[in-house]
This record gives sequence, C-alpha cells and structure tokens, in this order.
Amino acid sequence: MKYHLRFLFLIAGSLALARAADQPAASTPPRPNILFIAVDDLRPELGCYGKDYIKSPNIDRLAKAGLVFNRAYCQQAVCAPTRASLMTGTRPDTTKVWDLVTHFRAALPDVVTLGQHFQHNGYFVQGMGKIYHGSLPDAPTWSVPWVMGTKDTYALPENLQYNKGQSGVDPDDEVKAVKPKGFGRKAATPDGEKRIKKPTPPGSRGPAYEGADVPDNTFQDGSVAELAISTLQEISKKKEPFFLAVGFIKPHLPFVSPKKYWDLYDESKLELAPNKFYPVDAPDYAIRKWGNEVRNYKDIPATGSFADDLARKLRHGYFAGVSYTDAQVGKLLDELDRLGLTKNTIVILWGDHGWKLGEHDAWAKHSNCENDTNAPLILSVPGMKNAGAHTDALVEFVDVYPTLSELAGLPLPAHLEGLSFKPLLDTPDRPWKTAAFSQYPRPKTASGDLMGYSMRTDRYRFTVWVAEKDHAKIDAIELYDHATDPQENYNIAKQPAHAALVEQLMKQWRGGWQEAQPVGLQKP
Repeated sequence: MKYHLRFLFLIAGSLALARAADQPAASTPPRPNILFIAVDDLRPELGCYGKDYIKSPNIDRLAKAGLVFNRAYCQQAVCAPTRASLMTGTRPDTTKVWDLVTHFRAALPDVVTLGQHFQHNGYFVQGMGKIYHGSLPDAPTWSVPWVMGTKDTYALPENLQYNKGQSGVDPDDEVKAVKPKGFGRKAATPDGEKRIKKPTPPGSRGPAYEGADVPDNTFQDGSVAELAISTLQEISKKKEPFFLAVGFIKPHLPFVSPKKYWDLYDESKLELAPNKFYPVDAPDYAIRKWGNEVRNYKDIPATGSFADDLARKLRHGYFAGVSYTDAQVGKLLDELDRLGLTKNTIVILWGDHGWKLGEHDAWAKHSNCENDTNAPLILSVPGMKNAGAHTDALVEFVDVYPTLSELAGLPLPAHLEGLSFKPLLDTPDRPWKTAAFSQYPRPKTASGDLMGYSMRTDRYRFTVWVAEKDHAKIDAIELYDHATDPQENYNIAKQPAHAALVEQLMKQWRGGWQEAQPVGLQKP
C-alpha cells in the first residue's frame, strides 16, 4: 500500500513538473521608451515654474506627471557647447567645444554618445529637429539618419524675401561665438564674436519678430511635431524599445510664430526686465553689453539700449514662441496617450540654456549669469511616486546621460563626468551636489584671452576669470549673493567685508565638480 501511494505521488509530481515546463517563463518588465525633447533658448519662465503669465499648459501638464528641477544648469550657455556636453556626458574642457563650429569628435573621436549608448543596448534611436547644433550633426548617434527639418523662416508677404538662404538654418550659424586663441581658434573681435564667414552687417536679416495668421506647420517646429507623431506611430510597432529625440527651435530668434500664439498675450501688460543695467563692479567683459545676436535683424538698433516699446515687443515675441513650442509638445504627449505608450515611456524636456530678455540691458545668452545658465529640466517616469513635485537640488546637464541610462537599466560608461540624479525622484529634498559648474570664454585684448569658470552654490554664484594659458593667473572674480541679490546685480567680490567668504568659495571652486558630489556618491 505504501509503495502504491509513493508511486502515485511520483506520478502526480511528474505531471506537475510537465505542466510547469509548458508554461511560459515569467516575462521581464519591458524596458522603457525614451521621449527626449530639447527646446532652444528656453528660460525657466513657464507656468510650472510659477510664472502664471506664461501660457504653457502642455509643458505644465508634463510637469504634473514628473519632477521639475528648479535649479538645473548648463555647462556653457550657447548652443553647440551645451548640447555636445549633454549628449556626451562630458564638460566643455573635455569636449573642447567652446564655440559653434567645433565638433566634439575632433577631441573625442571614439566617445559613445547618449544615443549610441542606447543603441548598443538594444534601443532604436531616432532624432529630428535641433538636437545637436544645426551645423554639427553626429551620424553615429542615430539608428537612422537624423533629420533637421526645413521650413521658411517668415510667412508674411513683405518678409518672404528674407527666406532665401535661411530655410532650416540656425540664425547663429553665420556669427559664431568665439573660442579664444589657445582654445583652438585665432583672433577674435573685441565684442566676443568670431566672424567665420563674411561679416553679417547689423540689420541684414529679416525682422526680429513676426506673427502671421498661418498653420503651425508653416514653420519648422510645427513640421517637426508632425514628423515626430508619424514616427511614433511607426516605431511603436517595433519589437525593440525606442529613444526618440525631438528638438524644437523656438523661442530662438527670430521671434516668429503663428498669430494665434501672439494673441494669447496683451502686450501692453507685459512687464519689462527690472534690472536694465550692467552688474555693478562686474568686469566689463562678464556680459555682452546690449547683446549682439539680436542686432543682425531688421529694425533693431545697431548699438545702445532698446526703447521700452521695442523691448516689450521682443518679450511678446519670445513668449509667443514659448507658447508655440508648448503646443507642439502637447501634440507629442497626446500621441503618446493615443498609442498607449505613456505608461512605459520616460519623457524628459530640457532647454539648452537660458536667455536674457533685457536683464542687465542685454539680449541673448553668451555669459555665466543666472539668466543664461539656469534652464528648464522636467523628467517624467512612469509610476513615479512624487509626480508633480519640485526639487531645489543643484543638477547639471552632464547628469542627464547617466540618469537616463540608469532609469533604463543600462550600465554607465566610464567616461561620464556627471552624476545620475535618479535618487532625487524618490527623495526630491535629499542632500545633493554642493555646486553646479558652467564656463564661458572671452577675448580681452589688454590681458589676453580669458575663460570664466563659474560655480553656483546653494546661495552664491562665484565666477573666476583666468588666463587661458595659465589658469593660476586670475584676471577678475565675481561674487553674487542670491539670498539678497537673486538678479545678480551687485558684484561683492571686491568688498573687504567678504574677503573671508571669497577665500572660502575659492577653495571650494578649486575642488571643482569632482568634490561637489553628494557624500557617498563621489565619482572616483
């Protein structure tokens, strides 16, 4: 009897094992898709950043599903360097990109970019619009050829003559930010720009702003949004996860967008910059006085400050451009929802740097000041427990590469010079970096060419201008106290009362980004 029961148990066990073998193994969770949205010249002046006068409902919608980084900083406030830094995960002194004409592969021929890293780990990677600087694409980054997208710049009949030669071209392309001699380029003009091609005379381009009653797809960003939507429909059918990079160029100059976005704002009620003056006691090269980029456009004075009515018009055009791009972002989010992709897609939106709208009597970027280096960064991860939260942690754009990699479960390449901020998603108020670092070059005929290395701490901005050939030779120091002077209007570095503070910050500055990492997370 016992033998008979033992035999029955053996038979039952064998049948159970057989049935288990027929069942499919527990599937691993699918790897997340990545929707990577870049916006040119975008200030952290959005509804989700507390600026309720800006109409940005779609970016605000993304913010409600993600984490908003109040203090995210680019590594250099101009297009090519900041984008090269983010996409390689390294800093400008490593990429050797300090201008708009140098490709990072000149210094880093074998570097694995963010897109390549995802490709190597089984992702389909596609890019469109402005991801790298327009004239500096990088074919290895993408699984298929990257597409810039081209459309005319203007739509009004009186402005069509200015479209020739500008279709799909970044307005900065003909006037390059300088890389001073010793950093790889030769002589620069005193205003800090190197004329690469035939000089662009002031006012030689079309108008700085336009609001024509035309559809969104009249201009590049609208057409790129349409391309992104059709691409989402195609790549959602693939077996492998996707990394889709979509770059929008507005609100970059010229401030051209469809009229309906201009109509969202009452120009007469727009406030002007409250600090229309150069920072007191700052070196005269710290900020380009009045700004040069905008001077290339028709009806813009060649020199001097802008009258209030022009300044208000330009702010109106900039805000309209923000709302235009916001609408394109909304179309992408809607398509993610329609395709059922939202539940497994990480969405990140970043502005490549800030922009001055009359602050310090200047327009454009090209400096180390807060207006230029602080830019929007919003990250939404499916299932995140702190959706809709904000963090004041100091983060940098070089941190994006390791963060997305870690969120996707990918190994981190050894060359990275940033730190994954994934821990902030669970604990937005945890202790984090003690400083963020930016830099900007300046030619200075009296003392030679300079590089300004800037450190943003919790309370201070501390910038040291050093000779490009000898970093021990200091030409000037800037110190701004954000507790009392958030607009960085008064450089207090020379005041005797702050000598001990300058010494303390200098010691921290010399430690660099390596010593600013959170305790226990320092990069070796």
